[in-house]
Amino acid sequence: MNKRKKRVRRLYKYHKKYNFHLLNKISRILSWLLPGLVIKRWMLTSAIGFLTSLLGLSIWTNLRPLYWLIEIFFSLINVLTSVLPVSLMGPLIFVIGILLIGIGQNRSINSIQKALVPEKDTFLVDALRVKSKLNRGPNIVAIGGGTGLSTLLKGLKNYSSNITAIVNVSDDGGSSGILRKQLGVQPPGDIRNCLAALSNEEPTLTRLFQYRFSGGSGLEGHSFGNLFLSALTTITGSLEKAVQASSKVLAVQGQVLPATNIDVMLWAELEDGEKIFGESKISKSKKLISRIGYLPENPSALPSALESIKEADLIVLGPGSLYTSLLPNLLVPEIVDALLQSNAPKIYISNLMTQPGETDGLDVYEHIKAIEKQLSNFGVNARIFNSILSQIQFEKSPLVDYYESRGAEPVQCNKEKLLSEGYYVLQAPLYSKRITPTLRHDPRRLARAVMFIYRKLKKLN
Repeated sequence: MNKRKKRVRRLYKYHKKYNFHLLNKISRILSWLLPGLVIKRWMLTSAIGFLTSLLGLSIWTNLRPLYWLIEIFFSLINVLTSVLPVSLMGPLIFVIGILLIGIGQNRSINSIQKALVPEKDTFLVDALRVKSKLNRGPNIVAIGGGTGLSTLLKGLKNYSSNITAIVNVSDDGGSSGILRKQLGVQPPGDIRNCLAALSNEEPTLTRLFQYRFSGGSGLEGHSFGNLFLSALTTITGSLEKAVQASSKVLAVQGQVLPATNIDVMLWAELEDGEKIFGESKISKSKKLISRIGYLPENPSALPSALESIKEADLIVLGPGSLYTSLLPNLLVPEIVDALLQSNAPKIYISNLMTQPGETDGLDVYEHIKAIEKQLSNFGVNARIFNSILSQIQFEKSPLVDYYESRGAEPVQCNKEKLLSEGYYVLQAPLYSKRITPTLRHDPRRLARAVMFIYRKLKKLN
């Protein structure tokens, strides 16, 4: 009796699993008819084209093939209805036809999927739906540098394929600084991080691009991506072309552009009048920074970067080091002019923590005022960034305590003061709650908050 029950249970589970699998397949086939895939119109076009071809062939041959087809058709009907009555034969033939269509479509789609994505588990229809949704996403321009920009891009690529990252190219430390001095190329480090963040290629290839050599004469400290970009820059003649070529290799979702193609050096004037030259030295300064500049002055922007700003639906500055990642992009006059002319919402994303020697004691209000002060040095008195995104009050944690022990502190946000001056302010939980050795923005949380502001401002406008 027990064996019989077990057998019945197994049979029931098998039928349940089979029925679920069948229903799942049917839903996959029907999902090709969902709006936004741009499939139905071309299927209909193909059907109309086939029927039109038959009509043309019939007219060309004085309708003789049509008469033959009609005769064959009626002969076949007579034979079939002589085997089974019409009430049974009709539905049976109809079901067989539908099954053949389903099997044919399923097999052809599977063949295409194996050819395009042989090692991925994603169904082709799902991939097309996601791609269609991302292609309809807003044109987003993200301006910055360092790890902050690449973190933001990782999150934003879940909302749009129309992303342009404009990256600071004044880095002169680490691997980028060595390659810059020895090869005379623009620093590739921050651009490499952005390319990896927007990459849709296999994780192994992305990890290879980010791989850093831990040994070897002359290789220690260099990342493979930096060497790759530097070599391509030498071959193609510019960092812009090198980035374009790398973007194809990594299947980058969007585009990454240097703020300028000019080899620039960043300098800073401290409050006591002392001048420091070089980004790596500025970030180590223990005195307050009064203003920054480039040598040579007023470098030109890339036309593609200006075009992206012009067409942008949303422009984001940050997160990142205020004086060494964000403001250097605003030292390019053409970029500032393009920002002033753009009607897109512009959001400034505040850092989570202050940076010792660069933004000691500054709150969100003082960060945004430092940006406006820097712009006023170039005669720009109009406010560019009207919207601000910052972290809500931090919960006490060992990681925050560790940062505070090293001289950093949470960037405080005086929301009422900012609102009183006409800024739109959103405070949200932006940092990752996962246990990590560093306190960073969470890409998904950050992007979700940015898109919330964008939709809110879009409704208000």
